[in-house]
Amino acid sequence: MSGNDKVVADYASISIFAVQELDVFTYWQMLHDAVIYACQQTDEGREYLEKCWAAEQTEPDRKMLRKYFGKK
Repeated sequence: MSGNDKVVADYASISIFAVQELDVFTYWQMLHDAVIYACQQTDEGREYLEKCWAAEQTEPDRKMLRKYFGKK
């Protein structure tokens, strides 16, 4: 049992024992969702998630660039 198990159990409203019975893919998806849910509860968390989203973008946001720099 780990701290992550408790996070998943609380998020999914299931027991720690039920968490240990989850398959690995379901476990990691639920942990992912639980962490995002927890971050969305605070302004700092939302800012962190926004920075994470921006860091993983690989294509430029052309609409936003045109808004600030004009169409060229």
